[in-house]
Amino acid sequence: MNVRILRIELRRCVAPWAGIVVLAISHPADGGRPVQRDVLAAEADRGRRRRRAVHVLLIGSVVATALLVVQAMGGDLAATAFVVRDSAGLMGLVAIGAAVCGAQYAWTLPIAWLSLSIFAPPPTNMPMQVASWMVLPPGTAAGTWTALVLAVVGTAAYAVAGPRR
Repeated sequence: MNVRILRIELRRCVAPWAGIVVLAISHPADGGRPVQRDVLAAEADRGRRRRRAVHVLLIGSVVATALLVVQAMGGDLAATAFVVRDSAGLMGLVAIGAAVCGAQYAWTLPIAWLSLSIFAPPPTNMPMQVASWMVLPPGTAAGTWTALVLAVVGTAAYAVAGPRR
């Protein structure tokens, strides 16, 4: 096959996919332009709350599933309960961070809490166990309940308030 024909065929195959990728990345996921958001806000608020909650839960599930798939393929990362608990809690922290700080700074709250967990003294009492829930072994009541509360509160906060603008 001629090199010129191969280039033309390659461009023909890649060009539509490149356009789709650019469109998917550049298209806002929360309703379009700001003018549209203001006009549709009153009647679409209930649908948005549900959609936001589903997005938060879906993202947390995808992260946990990805880690569990890697573990199933032979990479022994951590216990399944540990991965599920920490994924749920971190999902809630990211959702709270998005609701409070905005989507671009949603990562700050989980990183700050992780830094606190790593540099905090050993968890000997209940407040320190709650503060260091991410590094506690699976099955610890304080770690499990803290992650559960963060997941529920974060999902609810993001569903009701949405990302801060």
